[in-house]
Amino acid sequence: MSEKEEERKELKILIVEDQEEHVLIIQNALEQSELKKRIWVCRDGEDALNYLYNQGDYASKEEYPKPDVILLDLRLPKIDGLEVLDRIKGDEGLKDIKVIVLTASEEGDDIVRAYKGDVKGYLLKSAFIVSKSGKMEELLDALISLG
Repeated sequence: MSEKEEERKELKILIVEDQEEHVLIIQNALEQSELKKRIWVCRDGEDALNYLYNQGDYASKEEYPKPDVILLDLRLPKIDGLEVLDRIKGDEGLKDIKVIVLTASEEGDDIVRAYKGDVKGYLLKSAFIVSKSGKMEELLDALISLG
């Protein structure tokens, strides 16, 4: 297998999460996986959109490439996760990004709206954070199938 083929298999993951302890748990679980990946983190919806559109601090497409997968919280400062999802899925250049929601929201409207936004998974933080690794298997399986 050539270096270029190896490089293509690297999964670019953007975590959009405002709570530091949740970011650390997600990163730790991803680091323990055998996935070949690069990880970036945005702390709010506005920051995530700046990243996706290579604006402001994220102007360099080489340093901040388009992610293959976004792990998206719904309850975010500045711009909420559902608005971020709507913007992603409404943009021709971004709509092919796989989005997995990782949130505390069990509200039916949020779940329906997320799946209408073509998310590839909807995981509840309560189950994920408590088990720390149990739900990560679900997440990793989803990521592997996307890779």
